Amino acid sequence: MIVASLVPLQATALGLAVLASTAVVLTRDPLKQIVVNALYGLVLVLLFVVFAAPDVALSMLVVGSIAYPIVVLIAIARVRSGKRDR
Repeated sequence: MIVASLVPLQATALGLAVLASTAVVLTRDPLKQIVVNALYGLVLVLLFVVFAAPDVALSMLVVGSIAYPIVVLIAIARVRSGKRDR
């Protein structure tokens, strides 16, 4: 009974992951892409939780939704500040 109720939830999570990944690819502005990529990371966290992988979900939460966007935003800020100095 529990397995039958998870199938629609799993399909919904997979559909959200497909939509979010498509949104990341179609976003052209780098700053907006970082935000969309962070949201994609949160969708993947949901996907991993639904598929009963909480350890992977926690790792994805820290790396994909917090650390990676911060590192990329810092890199963009440094590159842009370097252009102003010239």
